[in-house]
Amino acid sequence: MRLVRVGAGLPLLLLAVAGYFLFPEYLTLFTSLFILSVFALSYDLLQGHAGVVSLGHAVFFGTGAYTAAILARHGLEEPLLGLLAALLVSAALALVLTRIVVVGNDLTRLLVTLGVGFLVFEAANQARDLTGGADGLSDFTMGPVLGLFRFDFAGETAFFYSLAVLALVYFFLWRLAGSPFGLALRGIRENVRRMPAIGAPVRRHLATAYTISGGIAGLAGALLAQTSNFASLDMLGFERSAEVMMMATLGGTGSIPGVVLGATGLGYLKDALSAMSPKYWQLGIGIVLMLSVFVLRGGIAGAFTALLRRLRGRA
Repeated sequence: MRLVRVGAGLPLLLLAVAGYFLFPEYLTLFTSLFILSVFALSYDLLQGHAGVVSLGHAVFFGTGAYTAAILARHGLEEPLLGLLAALLVSAALALVLTRIVVVGNDLTRLLVTLGVGFLVFEAANQARDLTGGADGLSDFTMGPVLGLFRFDFAGETAFFYSLAVLALVYFFLWRLAGSPFGLALRGIRENVRRMPAIGAPVRRHLATAYTISGGIAGLAGALLAQTSNFASLDMLGFERSAEVMMMATLGGTGSIPGVVLGATGLGYLKDALSAMSPKYWQLGIGIVLMLSVFVLRGGIAGAFTALLRRLRGRA
């Protein structure tokens, strides 16, 4: 795992703000990329820092989205309260699932999280009165943020709202990675059998990481529901779980700025290829991912680190 300095996030923040002025017609796309970054960071806390793989992380993303949508549908239209509720509900669900997820090895975790994902997806599909089933939920209205900033058609409020949440999540995870708890997660990832010998409660640490990760994923889902005014079953689907795993891997697991770059890069590529070829865009994604395995070993962050080492060696 690569510990990151908080200064690495400043250029990313400046680039995001510059995008607002340089490409005002793409604010909606930027907003979706920010949300994907929050989701990818939540997953990377598991795989990149704790070494826990999951194929059902969309469960928490979709739970957060439906929580915010259902509350808004019943009159709780304040976006920040919806975000808080989504975080708490998703974290609570993750906490309940820790007893069956943190035990076992990578293979059993993959199977268990995949099974949980399918179960929750089908449960949401059957609960049509609550979730809207296959039609999703769109009959809700979000109020202005803090009672001041309304979500506008141009997407300006959604842009800064999502960027602010991303910045807070980035800073929180940076502090977490450098804390004793974060270092313990690193030790668990590197050698889970030796950690109990130094008194580290492995299961408790993994359960805590899984709970935090689920809460942040719910935060991302709520952001998407609030900014798009829509919550649907695909937010709970396997494809979204696989997608977030690809984002973290492409960016470089364990690197917070790398994961942000991986999420934005894959999200933009997906949007661009689907616009170019609505029928064959997945072929392009597959080719890029295969090439990245051989060309970008260690992801974007790994390639950047290797480049810096070469430049320093020549100097």
